[in-house]
Parts: sequence; C-alpha cells; structure tokens
Amino acid sequence: MNYKLSVTKNFSAAHCLREYKGKCENLHGHNWKIIATFCGTKLDNTGMLIDFTDIKKYLDKIILYLDHKFLNEIEPFNKINPTAENLASFILEQLKSIETENAKACQVQIWESESSCATVNI
Repeated sequence: MNYKLSVTKNFSAAHCLREYKGKCENLHGHNWKIIATFCGTKLDNTGMLIDFTDIKKYLDKIILYLDHKFLNEIEPFNKINPTAENLASFILEQLKSIETENAKACQVQIWESESSCATVNI
C-alpha cells in the first residue's frame, strides 16, 4: 500500500521578485499556506507512517524562520528569487531532516493566495 500524510500550516511574509516585469517586482506580502506531504509504503509498529506531531513541530521551526520576514533578506532568498516555486523547494529540502526509514518528504504545496499555488514533488 501507498500512504500519504499531509500537514497544513500558515505564515505571513513579504517579498519582491527580482528581474520580474510587473507589479510583483514591488514589495508586497502574502498569507502563505504550506501543505507538506510525507509518503511511504510501510507503517511503523504503532500503525503510523510518521507522527503528525513531528511534522507540525518541524514545520513550526521552518515557519519561525520565514514568518513576518522580508524573504529577500534571508538565506537562500537573498541569492535566489523568493518565488512560490523556490519557497516550496526550500521547505521540501528542510523537511528531509525529519524523514524516517518509512516516511519520506515527497511533496510541498505553497499557496500565496486562495487561487495560486506552486507544488514540488520528489
């Protein structure tokens, strides 16, 4: 069987897109929504793929780093454009540190509005 677990969290942050010709090149903010998903085929001895609590705790650490910040001023977004795609990739990479033998971080969706999101998969 294939299992997927997802946790949703929110944060607020500002950014401006470099080398973009349009209104998003100006400083603006979003109320971002993260949906982090872990995948696997085997459950642990408690019948879980990974504990939701562990995902939530680690997402809270990531959010603490991003929340109420000007993203263009923090690593790695002081060097790469703080696009939704790059944010999703950054978060997915961070989540790899809590992977288990059974559960792998496999997808992050990040919503910058109610109608626009970026998704990255492994």
